[in-house]
Amino acid sequence: MKAMILNGVSDLTVNHSPLSLHEVDIPQPKSDEILIKVKACGVCHTEIDEIEGRLSPSGFPVIPGHQVAGEVVRIPSGSRSIREGDRVGVAWIYHACGKCRWCISGLENLCPSFKATGRDVNGGYAEYMVAKSDFVYKIPDNISFIDAAPMLCAGAIGYRSIRLAAIQNGQVLGLSGFGASAHLVLKLVKYLYPSTEILVFARNTSEQQFAVELGARWAGNFNDTPPLTPDAIIDTTPVWTPVIKSLEKLAPGGRLIINAIRKENVDLNYLLYLDYPRHLWMEKEIKSVANVTRADVSGFLETASAIDLKPEVQLYSLREANKALVEIKQRKIKGAKVLVMDQ
Repeated sequence: MKAMILNGVSDLTVNHSPLSLHEVDIPQPKSDEILIKVKACGVCHTEIDEIEGRLSPSGFPVIPGHQVAGEVVRIPSGSRSIREGDRVGVAWIYHACGKCRWCISGLENLCPSFKATGRDVNGGYAEYMVAKSDFVYKIPDNISFIDAAPMLCAGAIGYRSIRLAAIQNGQVLGLSGFGASAHLVLKLVKYLYPSTEILVFARNTSEQQFAVELGARWAGNFNDTPPLTPDAIIDTTPVWTPVIKSLEKLAPGGRLIINAIRKENVDLNYLLYLDYPRHLWMEKEIKSVANVTRADVSGFLETASAIDLKPEVQLYSLREANKALVEIKQRKIKGAKVLVMDQ
């Protein structure tokens, strides 16, 4: 099979081809795994964190990719819930122990033994991959493989962010950054909370215009003053400055949800200038999003199916994975980027 492989840490601003295309053996599933023929795989900023060393894989070489949609082609264990020919998805959470207090309480995303797809095990930048049968998700019939791919991370983690934000219908929601996850959050909030106004803070005018096209009340830069005061803000940016700017803009009692596994840079000037009365007083809260649970993925897929939610996607062939990653690094983003295996 063909696969895009990462052999080591690299600076994507200098090396625009950190992944190389190789012909490798099709993996053989173990008794608790299934073999999937990959149809589409979303491209995520987390892959950039892996490439640049902020989120180092367990070892090299590794096949990245954790938003995987495909067809089951082999089931050694004879699983009762999954059949050959099923359309399934694989998300960031590849495996958790199932026994610790976090797993037992449904928070397997916090499991100390958590294994990530495309980081700790080979992922979906390939024509085939294996996955644990208990950690795959049936894709509803009305969702295509291409549309499903970004839903498995960008959508699911956005779904979790909305829940953690505890927004109520009629309140004001801010979105800091407007990439793959935020555009799905906007679409979902417009349906779930139709009286909620959405404000978008984004670095470039193309992202701002795109947000308004999708229904945002207002879009501007991180330094701009919006017409309304947000009750909650979901930050999906890869850098620190928007975190400080978001705290300044929150209403009393507001909540900032940081939807990122890593931040690209630490600006000490901003970190040292975390001013208590300006940024945190009046019972403002900060909460991080740590990956996703299985309930987040299945819940979002069910909701997306019910409301016929469609992500905005840009398509690339498998061999164009480097191009898609560089465009994300350069903030050339409109919706989600998806690798399609048969292109």
